[in-house]
Amino acid sequence: MKIGILETGEVNEVLIGRHGDYSAMFAALLKASDEKLEFATVSVVRGEMPNNPHQADGWIITGSRHGVYDDLPWILPLKAFLRECYAQQVPVVGVCFGHQILAEALGGKVEKSAKGWGVGVHKYHVVNRPKWMQHGADDFAIRALHQDQIVQLPPQATVLASSDFCEFAALAYGDPENPQAISIQPHPEFTAEYVGGVVALRRGTSIPDATADRAIDSLTQPVDNALWANWIVDFLKAASKSMAA
Repeated sequence: MKIGILETGEVNEVLIGRHGDYSAMFAALLKASDEKLEFATVSVVRGEMPNNPHQADGWIITGSRHGVYDDLPWILPLKAFLRECYAQQVPVVGVCFGHQILAEALGGKVEKSAKGWGVGVHKYHVVNRPKWMQHGADDFAIRALHQDQIVQLPPQATVLASSDFCEFAALAYGDPENPQAISIQPHPEFTAEYVGGVVALRRGTSIPDATADRAIDSLTQPVDNALWANWIVDFLKAASKSMAA
């Protein structure tokens, strides 16, 4: 199975040598679930765009330091491409910025949240559990790094997981038992070391000191990245088979 990674952001040059780019992070995450997966990167943030949705068996939209509301030349083309994927039933997974732009592309709304930064290990409650999410507890923990949040759901979205801080933390599009797309606000692809590095770089500037301290303290907590890797791979395989049928 070939997964296309739509890179909508770039790792800070201070961190990339140690942690790799976003494509490498996703490849490492998902290959731990299925080592046979193949990956191809499209640098949307540098102006690239896939020729058509069927260039890959499924797509992942990465995180980004940009907002979905930013006036950037690649934002509208990316939204159009995601709508095309949805119309042609090519599976899509959105993470953080990817979670947000998928929602906006399909009729939702995203804003910079008045709640401020969600950073560090956050816990979420599963509010709907389709069969492809059957393994796992009713709660999971994932490392978060975001200010923006979805504030209005697209009409075809079902909430899968939520928290007091982030109401729409994970979504499925279409029939939740056999969705055409899924997305999650936090980052199952991020390591504790990487989040700690980002927080250190932004501490006292974009991330307030107290928020940074709480985030760093939380990074010793266990997370459920492997669980989400399995869910993402299970979704992609099931959706790809449905598309081919």
